[in-house]
Amino acid sequence: MTAPRDLPVTAPPPGGRRDTVPERQAPLSGRSLAKATLLTASLSIAGAVLGLVRDQSLARLFGAGRDTDAFLVAWTVPEFAATLLIEDGLAFALIPAFSMALARRARGAAGDPVRALVAGTLPRLALAFAAVGALVAAAAPGVVGILAPGLPDPALAVDCTRITATCVLSFGLAGYCSAALRAHRRFLAPAAIYVAYNTGIVSAMFALGGAWGVRSAAFGVAVGGVLMILTQLPSLLVEFRARRPTGGAGPADPAEAPRPLDVPLMATVLLFALCRQSQVLIERFLASSLPAGAISHLNYAQKIAQIPMTLSMMLCTVTFPVVARALAEGDTERARLRVERDLAVASCLVLLGAAAVVACAPQIVQLLFQRGAFTARDTAATAGVMRVYALGLLGQTLTGVLVRSYFSAGRATWYPVGAMAAGIAATSLIGAATVGAYGVTGIAAANATGITLTAALLLCGMRSARHGRPRGVPVRTAGVLRELGRPLGAAVPAVVAGALVAGRPASPLAGLAAGGVTVTVVFVLLCWALGAQGFAPALRSLTTHTRRLAHAVFR
Repeated sequence: MTAPRDLPVTAPPPGGRRDTVPERQAPLSGRSLAKATLLTASLSIAGAVLGLVRDQSLARLFGAGRDTDAFLVAWTVPEFAATLLIEDGLAFALIPAFSMALARRARGAAGDPVRALVAGTLPRLALAFAAVGALVAAAAPGVVGILAPGLPDPALAVDCTRITATCVLSFGLAGYCSAALRAHRRFLAPAAIYVAYNTGIVSAMFALGGAWGVRSAAFGVAVGGVLMILTQLPSLLVEFRARRPTGGAGPADPAEAPRPLDVPLMATVLLFALCRQSQVLIERFLASSLPAGAISHLNYAQKIAQIPMTLSMMLCTVTFPVVARALAEGDTERARLRVERDLAVASCLVLLGAAAVVACAPQIVQLLFQRGAFTARDTAATAGVMRVYALGLLGQTLTGVLVRSYFSAGRATWYPVGAMAAGIAATSLIGAATVGAYGVTGIAAANATGITLTAALLLCGMRSARHGRPRGVPVRTAGVLRELGRPLGAAVPAVVAGALVAGRPASPLAGLAAGGVTVTVVFVLLCWALGAQGFAPALRSLTTHTRRLAHAVFR
């Protein structure tokens, strides 16, 4: 018997058996989309909270110095693996592929296109993941030497890198499971993976930190990667066991035959994700020549500053399969409207979060990290860097939304790679020019400038989508820019007002509460006055589901 699904699908015809009739997925209704988004956001918030607990534990147990710098160099491996194999790269190729397979199944293709896709891709990808992980472990001394040539304790970083190299295989398999489940509209297990991952790291640090030192965090990465797979495996097995090959479909149509993953598409997707994540490489390379603790300050600041971006992207996590399925079915207009709505909502949410981060940065860092080995000096340095990072959050969010529109058609396109390469070049040049005079602040400013340039190029690239073959979803660039200007105009006064209020109370908790409320009130009022389109859906969804949650808890 099939387990309950996270979202409803169209029922089989009367008298038809679920395991013999091709499934036709109904378009997501507004209510179903909101439900899926709330589910994903709730678990993602839980994962982000545990991520903060992870960083707090790292700061409390090991501070911000030579040991944490060494671990954070090794942390580059899981950061790259997560971007390439879970969050962006592999998902951009696999979700359209699964969406096309599901569309072929719905049209009654012979056999089961989904199972054929899995059989043709999973063994090869798993072998590739294992080979790359082994190569990273073997080449750990060279990797550390390239990433951070000025590191005072490279031996510790090498040990941690060899341990974290196991995540290439585990993250790859976890990302494959996640893409398959999301294409089938099952969002619960994929959204829970970072809860499992961070639980593994935190548990390992507290259980083994006294004996193994910071190496315990690296071991936790290895454990967390395995937990990611185990979290999704039951749902995936239920999904595949419930789907039987279609009987009586007649001779196979060559147009409906299952196709392997497009190699050029995989190349463009992975190169884009690699270029995007290389911002971290540039930061750590430049920071390795600064005093001990610089890499740690950059890491803590970035982790906090990116929380608004991560939360604002939750809607796009749910709608990416929707856009890919719409394009697979030839409904370009539905895909365009969905992407434009995503841009409006995500921009409003990330600008509200960025305004709160800039206004209340010292209070946030002090409240979260200033204890144990993490001193007031570390708080001041981290807060200053965090404010600069936050200036690039809109660019980060726009890049995340727009690149999905380029890759959702399941075709190779090199334009996003070029746009990201231009942003990386700007980050490198600006960072190298400013690190001597401004230290970690210059590095953060370079990061914000580079990703904003990439977002601008991606948006401008949409303007030429109507000439010749479209690169992706042809959004209306002029309308998107007009809409972005409204919440951006609301964010600036909100930052000024919030910073003035947050600095008055002596307690960091009171300052954060006062500043956060001020930022929210000013931003909401100004968005309403300016008529920001993304503001109303976001507020309506938040209000509706908060009310439902409260009713479920207190009834």
